Amino acid sequence: MGPPRTASPAGAVDATAGVRVNVSDRYVEIKNGIFELTLSNPDGTVTGVRYNGVDNLMEILNKEDNRGYWDLVWNPPGQKTGIFDVIKGTEFRIIYQDDNQAEVSFTRNWDPSLEGKAVPLNIDKRFIVLRGSSGFYTYGIYEHKEGWPDFGLAETRVAFKLRKDKFHYMALADDRQRIMPMPDDRLPPRGQPLAYPEAVLLVDPINPDLRGEVDDKYQYSCEDQYNNVHGWMSFDPPIGFWQITPSDEFRTGGPLKQNLTSHVGPTTLAMFLSTHYAGDDLSPNFTNGEYWKKVHGPVFMYLNSSWDGSDPTMLWEDAKVQMMIEKESWPYYFALSEDFQKTEQRGCVSGRLLVRDRYIDDEDLYASGAYVGLALPGGAGSWQRECKGYQFWCRADVDGSFYIRNIVTGNYNLYAWVPGFIGDYKLDPALTIASGDDIYLGDLVYEPPRDGPTMWEIGVPDRSAAEFYVPDPNPNYVNRLYMNHPDRFRQYGLWERYAELYPDSDLVYTIGQSSFKKKDILCFLSLYLHSSFVYQMAPLKYSCMIDLPVQVFFNDLDRGVPHFATGMIGRDNAIARHGIHGLYWLFNINVDSAWLVQGVNTIYLKQPRNQSPFQGLMYDYLRLEGPCDC
Repeated sequence: MGPPRTASPAGAVDATAGVRVNVSDRYVEIKNGIFELTLSNPDGTVTGVRYNGVDNLMEILNKEDNRGYWDLVWNPPGQKTGIFDVIKGTEFRIIYQDDNQAEVSFTRNWDPSLEGKAVPLNIDKRFIVLRGSSGFYTYGIYEHKEGWPDFGLAETRVAFKLRKDKFHYMALADDRQRIMPMPDDRLPPRGQPLAYPEAVLLVDPINPDLRGEVDDKYQYSCEDQYNNVHGWMSFDPPIGFWQITPSDEFRTGGPLKQNLTSHVGPTTLAMFLSTHYAGDDLSPNFTNGEYWKKVHGPVFMYLNSSWDGSDPTMLWEDAKVQMMIEKESWPYYFALSEDFQKTEQRGCVSGRLLVRDRYIDDEDLYASGAYVGLALPGGAGSWQRECKGYQFWCRADVDGSFYIRNIVTGNYNLYAWVPGFIGDYKLDPALTIASGDDIYLGDLVYEPPRDGPTMWEIGVPDRSAAEFYVPDPNPNYVNRLYMNHPDRFRQYGLWERYAELYPDSDLVYTIGQSSFKKKDILCFLSLYLHSSFVYQMAPLKYSCMIDLPVQVFFNDLDRGVPHFATGMIGRDNAIARHGIHGLYWLFNINVDSAWLVQGVNTIYLKQPRNQSPFQGLMYDYLRLEGPCDC
C-alpha cells in the first residue's frame, strides 16, 4: 500500500518495522511502526488508534464500546420498530500473522437460545494491518443459515467517533469541506432543535463564526458512486482520519443509492446497507429459513499527517491519492476469508450498448455514459431495490462500450439505463459468471419506451430533479457551505418554500413560455401544466422520484376520480433528507381524446396527501407524445 506520506517529529515512524500482535485478556494490540490499533477482546470494538504522537485518535470521553464499532438495525417478524445492535464478538482468533501482515477475527455466532434476543446471523468481523501501511482494513462476513428465524435488516455499517478536541475540519469532496460545529453545539441551549432531531439551529455555538447556521447530518449525504473517501482533519497536530471505500460491490441499491458519510461527532461512517432515501424497499427480509451469506468490505481507515497543518487541502489531496491506490488494488489479495474472492476467482463482462429511438434518429445511437451493471436476477430496473447480493457497475464509453471487471461468481442479470433516455434496459437471459470468465456480449440494443413523436418535454431524463429551479433557502436556516453551490438543494427547509413563493395560487407552467430552470417549476411539490394541444390519442410519459401518491387530471380537476393515479407508493423521506432524488418511477398515461378540448388544455398533477411538509415529489422528466405515425 506504500509508505505513509509524511510525519512530524513527534510522530516519528519506522515504516520498515514488521507487524506485531499483542494479546491480553482485555485487548488485542496490532502495531506496524507507523500506528497502533487497539481492539477490545473478545468484543472487537476499536478502543484506540495511536498515531503521530497522539495516544488515541478515538474519542477518549466515550466508553470503549462507543468509539469504533460495527452495528446493525434489525427487525424480528411482525415488529416494525428496529432493534439497534452494536455487534460484539464472543470469540477472538488470529487468522494470520507474520512481519508483513496480521489479520484477526472477532466472531459472534447465533443459536436457537438467542431467538428474539439477537439477530439470527453468524457474524465474523475482521481487521487487517499491513507492513508499511498507514491505516487498517476491516470487513465483515454475515451468514443466515437455512431453518433460522425470519428477520429484516434495515441497516449495517462501521462507525468511528473521533476526538472532538482535535478533529474540527471535515471533507467529503473538493467542494464539500469545512470547519464543523462541535457536538456540544447541537445540545440546548447552544442548539435549537428543528423539524426533526437530526437538524439543529446553532444559536450559540462555541465557534461564533457558525452562529445562525443549520447542522444536519443528512446535508452531507452522497450517492454511492461518488462516496469513495471522506473524513476529518486535526490541525494540532496535523492529522487526517479517512474512510476509504474502494468498491461499491457490497453496497445495496446500485450507484445512485444515497448514504450518510461523515458528520458532527466528529463521526465517520462506512455504510453497507440502509433504507435512507429509499424506504423499506431497501430493507432485505429473510424468510422461510433462506440461506444468505455476504461479505461487507473490506474498507480502509487511512491515517495521514503533514509537517505543516496550515493548509488542510494537503491532507485531503493525499487522501484522494490513497483512495485511487486502494481502488486500483481491488480486490485485495491479502483479505484471507475464503468468502472474499480474489481476482483470479472472478469474471468479467464486456460489450457495447446502443439506443434505438427512430423518432430521434434513423440509426442506432451510442449509449454514451450509460450506467451498465450486474445485479441479482429480477425485472428491468429491479437493481435499485436489490439489497441482498453484490452489484457491479461501470459507465459506458462515448461509443457505448463497457467492461465490467472483478465480478463475484454467480447468476446475474445485466441492467442498464442511459442518461437522456427514460426507462431501464435488461438483458435476457441471466448470465452465469464463473471463475476466469471474460464474456463478450457484442452489441446490445436498448429501445426506450416510445409510442409517438415528442410534442413537448419538460426536464432532462437523468433520474434527478437537479435541473429544475431550486429556491433560495430561508435566510434564518442556512448552511453556508451550500450558498452558491451546485448542491444548493441540500439547504434545510426548502420544502416550505413552495407555499411561501406561491401563497395564493399554485404554480402554472405554460408550454412554450415557461422555463423549468427558472421559478416556473420548483424541483419538488405541486405542479400544474398549461399547454395547447389537441390529438386523438397521446401517451404522457412521466418519470419522477415520489414520496407520496400522485393523481393526474386532464382539464377537469373537480371530477371525482382522477384520469390516472399512481397508487400508494414512495415513503423514502428523500425531501426531508435533502436528497435531489429518491427511487425512480416511470409512468405512462394513455391520453383519451375525450379528455381533451379544442384550444388550451390543462394537465393537473395533484398530491392527495398533505399531512406533512415532507410529503412531496421530485420531478425527473415529463413528455407528451403525439399519435404514432408508423
